Amino acid sequence: MAKLMEELASVQPGFLGIESAKEGLGITVSYWKDLNSIKLWRENIHHQAAQKQGKKVWYKYYKIRIANVEREYESSQGITPLP
Repeated sequence: MAKLMEELASVQPGFLGIESAKEGLGITVSYWKDLNSIKLWRENIHHQAAQKQGKKVWYKYYKIRIANVEREYESSQGITPLP
């Protein structure tokens, strides 16, 4: 379902990208152009169906946070790839 939602979101107006990590606690962050783009994604009927199934089947707890990204920094110096 996560892959399907990522594919669906990627063609939504205003979609900028997605990042996900799942080791113990799973977290997915999606990036959108503006609040209206988030609203349209929230109102997407396929996304709503997936959320309903998620609440019933997969998630005992979840949190949604809407925030602005003001800056982003990145560095790959000194990072050793995991085996």
